[in-house]
Amino acid sequence: MPLNLQVIICSTRPGRVGPSVAQWFAEFAAKHDGFNTTLVDLADFNLPVYDEPKHPRLQDYQHDHTKKWSASVSQADAYVFVTPEYNYCPPPSFVNALNYVYNEWNYKPCGFVSYGGVSGGMRAVQVEKQLVTTLKMMPMVEGVAIPMVATLLDDAKVFTSNPLIDNSAQVMLEELHKWALALQPMRHLNQ
Repeated sequence: MPLNLQVIICSTRPGRVGPSVAQWFAEFAAKHDGFNTTLVDLADFNLPVYDEPKHPRLQDYQHDHTKKWSASVSQADAYVFVTPEYNYCPPPSFVNALNYVYNEWNYKPCGFVSYGGVSGGMRAVQVEKQLVTTLKMMPMVEGVAIPMVATLLDDAKVFTSNPLIDNSAQVMLEELHKWALALQPMRHLNQ
């Protein structure tokens, strides 16, 4: 039975290219027999800077935006975060979204599709990997880095991949599936 994979667009700023890159990856991942793939856009949740009065471990959420986000995160067995790099760091929207919930992330693997200039967003991913481990997530060593992303966008901002990027995506999905299966018993114990 296929596992649920969420491809999460981490940037929420106007003019972002994340949706185009994420759309490509979601379509690519949908071809993998081991996953049912869903595209999730953080911008749709409109999460303010963390505003819950109680610690997220308690899951006693007061706000509708938190309840909606919790329900979304809970549905996945694995995640791929599509992320830019802001000043060598993750976008604040991503860090904020991680902080909103806790148990919902536990014992799930995650991969990263990063994009940007010459570094392809890899510096942000290094920080993001540290962040997700504190939520008991398993970040994949394998990843997809897209340097000079602007050269792969057409005039309508539609992203076009290439064989090197596609190969990286396939390798990451294979590892992500192995980890999602291996961590499944721990997720069930955590419920």
